[in-house]
Amino acid sequence: MSGYLHLENGKSFEGTWLNKPIEKEVTGEIVFFTGMTGYQEVLTDPSYKDQIVVFTYPLIGNYGINKEDFESKRPYVAGVIVYELSPVPSHYQSAWSLQEYLEKWDIPLLGAVDTRALVKGIREHGSMPAVLASTEEVDSTFVLPRGLKVADVSVSKPVTYGNGDFRVVVMDYGCKQSIIDSLVEQDCQVILVPYHFSFQQISALQPDGIVLSNGPGDPKDLTDYLKTVKQVIQSYPVLGICLGHQLAALALGGNTKRMLFGHRGANQPIHDLKGNKVFMSSQNHSYVVDETSLQGTGLEVRYFNCNDQTVEGLSHVSLPLQTVQFHPEAHPGPEESGVIFTEFIDTIKINSGSSVSYA
Repeated sequence: MSGYLHLENGKSFEGTWLNKPIEKEVTGEIVFFTGMTGYQEVLTDPSYKDQIVVFTYPLIGNYGINKEDFESKRPYVAGVIVYELSPVPSHYQSAWSLQEYLEKWDIPLLGAVDTRALVKGIREHGSMPAVLASTEEVDSTFVLPRGLKVADVSVSKPVTYGNGDFRVVVMDYGCKQSIIDSLVEQDCQVILVPYHFSFQQISALQPDGIVLSNGPGDPKDLTDYLKTVKQVIQSYPVLGICLGHQLAALALGGNTKRMLFGHRGANQPIHDLKGNKVFMSSQNHSYVVDETSLQGTGLEVRYFNCNDQTVEGLSHVSLPLQTVQFHPEAHPGPEESGVIFTEFIDTIKINSGSSVSYA
């Protein structure tokens, strides 16, 4: 049965429903992911909440869905668009086909779409609201779902993982499971706490360090919580990842801005100014830190994107703070930036035993 993708700019694309045809139109922000693999991690990454994801690689689903690579307990994408679906997965770990998995969660899957033309349009005109429908004409208005997205993806109470020597509190704005796993592998006891936890509640857990996690939406939607972020940064070693990186910049007086179509893929080249080397990274974001806003904040750029020279990571002149726009846990993607976690633990070791504020 035919299905349709309608874009806010008036463009429409016809395809074929590869799972149950939808009866009610689905609205989301249209974005694209350039990785050849990693669709399972993308689907279950909370940062993709309310987004319709276009996979640029022409064949998706060939290794199925396994029980090991979930980034959360459920998928958060609003819809999926592919050129061609592999209906019979071939991998020893495969437990479900992509089609079966999305159908289980009532997420529309539209195939046989001219994804090359679609992605070229997004690159030219930017990410925008879009509607998936079973009709050639769209009834819905192009209004994205509203509300604080992190409230829908954050834990409601603290959850503990591991039993290592370093106690790390992760402020959950939509944290990926692989970030938690990476910290546990670094001999950490990880305590995942709700995004709205106060500084007093966080301090009561007696952390050795803090991680500001990834998550969906505009970082400025979390303005009410920046005071807590600033207090945390001034009191503990902190690692900010993706959204957490942006929140750290905002909390210290910097600014963020929206990108035309963002970075989403597993092949983004990064220049590390400190080590004077280039490595590949996994990314998923629509917003970046505005470099021109950093003067007087104490923040210094450590990482740049080699393609468009956008800010990819920060350090502070006096505080034990490091942030990265990319994903050092590399799920999906290259593992070259995993050293970020090691550096974070080294910072905790250097600052262990200190009971005074860094401010």
